[in-house]
Amino acid sequence: MNRRVVVTGLGPVSSIGTGIDVFAAALRAGRSGITPIASFDTTGFVTERAGEVHGFQPYDMVSRIDPAEWGRSSLFAAAAARLALSDAGALDVAAGSARVGVCMGTTSGESQVVERLTEHWLRDGYRPTPRSLARQMPAGRVAEAVSRELDLRGTTTTVSTACSASNYALGYAFDAIAAGDQDYMIVGGADSVCRWAHAGFYRLGALAAERCAPFDRDRAGVITAEGGVALFLESLDSAQARGARIYCEVLGYGLTCDAKHPTAPDAASVARCMRLAHRDAGIKPDEVDFICAHGTATPANDAAEYEAVREVFGDRLPPMSSVKSMLGHTMGAASGFSAVAAALALSSGFLAPTINHLTTDPAMPGLDVVPNRARPAQAQIVQVNGFAFGGNNAITILGRLA
Repeated sequence: MNRRVVVTGLGPVSSIGTGIDVFAAALRAGRSGITPIASFDTTGFVTERAGEVHGFQPYDMVSRIDPAEWGRSSLFAAAAARLALSDAGALDVAAGSARVGVCMGTTSGESQVVERLTEHWLRDGYRPTPRSLARQMPAGRVAEAVSRELDLRGTTTTVSTACSASNYALGYAFDAIAAGDQDYMIVGGADSVCRWAHAGFYRLGALAAERCAPFDRDRAGVITAEGGVALFLESLDSAQARGARIYCEVLGYGLTCDAKHPTAPDAASVARCMRLAHRDAGIKPDEVDFICAHGTATPANDAAEYEAVREVFGDRLPPMSSVKSMLGHTMGAASGFSAVAAALALSSGFLAPTINHLTTDPAMPGLDVVPNRARPAQAQIVQVNGFAFGGNNAITILGRLA
């Protein structure tokens, strides 16, 4: 059918705010959500900071599912989806519908649940495993929580391509609606701060102690984080018929998986992913006004991302900022939050900043990271980068509705 696909609802649950109005205001202000970790005992860790969602009250945000039966990541997803559906003014089109699908991304799934089960097994053995806790463990529950909470009957899929998963979900939804397989899609991602991921990034030498400073000369690595994010997608015809507010249009996407190294990004594969995304969207590099970078602040990732952008865009580099400087690295939700920042750039006329920026890496000439302060701009096309361990690259292209 090749229907045009638009974004009409945004639902962030993050360390810098919950709900699109609060989240947008925090992006404009360049607010940091990084605080001392409260969700687990940090004794023995050199690094004790993360982007946690403080004050998250699922009983106030979900109404159909029982929070006691679901893990934190799944509750983030359900809460974000309800926010997106409400923001889209689409509550009347969703309930009981088989024409509304769900695709949510995650990296760690319900790892807090896994940790609690592991502690139980070490303390009490396997035989008395609490069934109520075990039922919360499957990663597929992240998307299932959305469908259960909103009473949806369409396709329900969890994508586990780690830190690019939300972009994979966005591309999946774009195809499903464009082809007529679904009329509406709720997409995004969710993850929770957990001890093992914090320890894992530390052992990789990829964890910063105090601040996330993407593309900075003295960047030291990621700050782990959590949250849930959802976008509500539908066809342009549907949005216009409903009289919905349209944030932006999804123009296309690109995927590559080089599998060259378990953790190190491959600039050539990233560049190929960009070209595939541009071709799918029917655009040229010089039409991109802004890039929402993956921008983890690890030396290797930022260098590879810059190298790929330079290869594709040449000497004309669009502004490129990273919301991870504010949020921390929300893992499977990361590119979803970047997509929200992109949608706001297109609809609200500002580019989200890269905070904590002191000196741009001298090995990255020509790079404009929108340092420290949001910038007024009327972007027409925005590129959203998402990369993950194992070489899972996903890039989406969003545009102002013409």
